[in-house]
Amino acid sequence: MACARVPLDEQQVTEAGPLGNQRTLPALHPDRTEERCFVPYKPPPEGYSSAGVEEFLEHAKFILEDLEWLLALPHDKFWCQVVFDESLQRCLDSYLHHAPRGLDLAALPPSPAVADVQRGVHRAVFLTFLRMATHKESKENFFTPAVFGEIIYDNFLFDIPKILDLCVLFGKGNSQLLHKMIENIFTQQPSYYSDLEETVPTVLLVFDTVLDKCGHQCEGAAAMEPMKLNAHKQPTAMTMSQQDLADIILYLCDSTTTIHAFLDIFPAACSSFQSHAFLSRLTSFYETAVPDLEKAVRKRNFDNKSLQEDLWKRLSHSCRKMVETAHLLLHHTCLQPILEGRENMQTFAEDLLQYFTSFLPEKRFLADYDEHFPIADDISLLHQALPVIDETRTSYLLQGVQSAWDCVGRQKPQSHIHSRASPSFSDNQGAEGGAAAASSGGFKPQEVPDLRGRREDPQGAEAMLDVPRKGNNGAVCPVSEAERESLLFCIKDLLPDLGEGFLLACLEEYNYSSELVINNILEDRLAPNLEKLDRAMPRPVKKELPVVLNNRSNVFDDDEFDVFRRDQVDMSRIWKGRRKGESAREILNDKQHIEEQRARYRAYETVVDEVIIQPGESAAAYDLDDYDDEYDDTYDVNQVGANDLDGDSLLNRRPFTIPQVLRKGTKAEVEDEGDDDDDEQENALQNNTNRDQFVQDPALLRERADARRAAMQQRKGIQPERPSKVLGRPKGQGQTLDTFLDRRKKETNKSHVANHNRRSMADRKRNKGMIPS
Repeated sequence: MACARVPLDEQQVTEAGPLGNQRTLPALHPDRTEERCFVPYKPPPEGYSSAGVEEFLEHAKFILEDLEWLLALPHDKFWCQVVFDESLQRCLDSYLHHAPRGLDLAALPPSPAVADVQRGVHRAVFLTFLRMATHKESKENFFTPAVFGEIIYDNFLFDIPKILDLCVLFGKGNSQLLHKMIENIFTQQPSYYSDLEETVPTVLLVFDTVLDKCGHQCEGAAAMEPMKLNAHKQPTAMTMSQQDLADIILYLCDSTTTIHAFLDIFPAACSSFQSHAFLSRLTSFYETAVPDLEKAVRKRNFDNKSLQEDLWKRLSHSCRKMVETAHLLLHHTCLQPILEGRENMQTFAEDLLQYFTSFLPEKRFLADYDEHFPIADDISLLHQALPVIDETRTSYLLQGVQSAWDCVGRQKPQSHIHSRASPSFSDNQGAEGGAAAASSGGFKPQEVPDLRGRREDPQGAEAMLDVPRKGNNGAVCPVSEAERESLLFCIKDLLPDLGEGFLLACLEEYNYSSELVINNILEDRLAPNLEKLDRAMPRPVKKELPVVLNNRSNVFDDDEFDVFRRDQVDMSRIWKGRRKGESAREILNDKQHIEEQRARYRAYETVVDEVIIQPGESAAAYDLDDYDDEYDDTYDVNQVGANDLDGDSLLNRRPFTIPQVLRKGTKAEVEDEGDDDDDEQENALQNNTNRDQFVQDPALLRERADARRAAMQQRKGIQPERPSKVLGRPKGQGQTLDTFLDRRKKETNKSHVANHNRRSMADRKRNKGMIPS
């Protein structure tokens, strides 16, 4: 067996040969490879056929068993299998190529068995690459660092495309582990940096390809080629087929997500991307292609509305990842050195301002970038770190940002809250599992715990397919009725056996995120309150709102003209304006309503104190009860105090008087009421002097007011003001001194009312000799 403290690349092993003789071989030798065929990976079926699901489960279980067997091998056997078994590399490459990405998880069949097997294969592949990227597992099992770098590089165990796929597949929840893996690979084999430099131009071809498919002229080297004669026939986003449009958006979504995941996990690659002017190409592509693609997805008529919604979601995801990628490049190449206080901070600040200045022509990109990563905050940081920054230049940048918001027709948010340490959106925050795995395992590039026969899942692997339970930190995201119906329709297509009421409750719990609902239902990780619900629960019946007309309250309710409750109305009694054939005099002379009321009032004239029951009549006819021997009738006959001399007799009743408006004016009625009218007129004449007048005499009112004023002044000891004698005597009879003084006072004080002190200023000029007197 292998000797302790000796690197694996220097170890020699002795084992039996094919003929039974003993032979000595290097620890890494093809003859030590086990005969085992690793089958390639196939993704889960898109349909719901039981045969396809069964085939996938059987195929995936083979892969899972083979990878678990591989991970259980000793260190030397594991590396022999990794280096010399080509079927293993084909299996791993097929998984990186065909495994569903984050946005594809919603398309998995609604089967818990499929989700469990997929999660198991995902974890096994991740642990296999994790062990392949480790050159020292323990003090006894390790490689010489230089030899390890040559082995992984010469045998293509890792290359830049594989590393990109690893980042996008396993980055969420395992970012710290992946960062240490990739950093270890680049540290032990620096040749990967040169490969990265050669890969960036290929990545830039993604933007050129999309621009060319959308009918736009490409930038860079492709722009130097002469335009073809049939270039005007190039289809655009609005004219190409729906399948081509879907392929372009899927291609763009996959590319932007992969680039962002790689730069987020391995920030050291940002300098290589910036050396090829990646940021300027990215912003120019965003400004040119994104508006056309958004317009095509919104305005084209799709046969399948779910396809349109999926394309819009992927295009929005691509835009968000491009904005985040731009921020990552600026943060790690310009902002981070300033925050760390490195040398040549002025140079980094100048580069940052230069990048911001280059964003000014790209109005759409600038507004979207400023919405998520406010440029004003970065400029404020520059002023704090370097007070010598030109304020005129920064003011110009801020004005350009505001101009970009105005050009796109949007209103800039009032406040932004973002973390500079981890610039990403809420749906990309899933590193809790990776952080826990790193802290629990104590992973280091040179020292990794033994992975053979591990029976419990690391927390990082547990979180590989996990997604946050609530988006936007639990903030409520209200949606319209149409949007809610659209989300419900999409989930219902994937999960037809679930009731609409249950799905609506799930959408409300997960803030109307269809991806979270589908993922948690498939993985059976619903919230406790949702687990208690019936999964076939129908949609609750909407309570019909009561009709407003039935609940109205009006003075015309239930009358003969209530059209809301009567089907038949006497239209002969309804007319507009004056009736035909009627004159105003006839209407005024119609006293029918008075005759109707006269009979009612005549009923009150008859007041009967005693009712005489004639022989043969019963008391029941007059509602008279039988005699009650317990009734106290002491005072029924004796009217106590009724006939006192100090007043009229209470037994004398005042005769009933018919209202004036109901009288016919006959002679009998006039005579009956004549005496009473005379008495009332005499009393009215006697009290005429004391009755309230509508308008009193103004002279009398002034006398009363003067009397009250004089009494008040006398109480306060105020001398009454001398009456003015401006009028004086008639002309020719001479004037008194009081008249002369009053006239002079009036002349002097005229300026308080009008003429604006003209009189006093004239006197002042005259006194100074300016006006000859």
